Amino acid sequence: MATIFGHRRRGSLYALKHLLALGTCALVAVACTSPSYQAAAIDASQSGDQKTAISLAQREVTRFSTPDQCSRLKSFNCGTLALVYGSLAEYQILGGDRMAGESSFSHAREALLWMEDANRPSATAMVYRDVSEAYWKVGDRARAVVVFKEGRAAGGDGWLSMASAAGAADPEPASPR
Repeated sequence: MATIFGHRRRGSLYALKHLLALGTCALVAVACTSPSYQAAAIDASQSGDQKTAISLAQREVTRFSTPDQCSRLKSFNCGTLALVYGSLAEYQILGGDRMAGESSFSHAREALLWMEDANRPSATAMVYRDVSEAYWKVGDRARAVVVFKEGRAAGGDGWLSMASAAGAADPEPASPR
């Protein structure tokens, strides 16, 4: 009988060890996957709360601007960082801080240079579109068109022209036949 209970205890301990191991793995997984603040920033911006949108976008910038995420030597998340900086620039411009917006826009362009060539045209279009639209919305149509043209010159794909109000105001010149 003692061997039966001893065997049972060992089985219980074995099960408990596996349960604790699974629990530990779950905790590690939760700790390693930090939340994305981007969706909340978009919601805040669309509701007119640029201060909150800026704060949330800055958290995303902090998350992706580490050397192990994006640098000249490691381009793991440079596209994501460029998009986050582009969004931050948009929120800052909409919030009235054009100088900070231009600084974030500059950081976005730098991150675009570090990313893989295959994905750069789409990311370029999105970054330049966000900044161009921000200027358009605050009434600086001239700067919006300049940013749009810069995006086209920087290699932004067709999405830039399709999604930008400045693109409608300054259509691409017809190519010679």
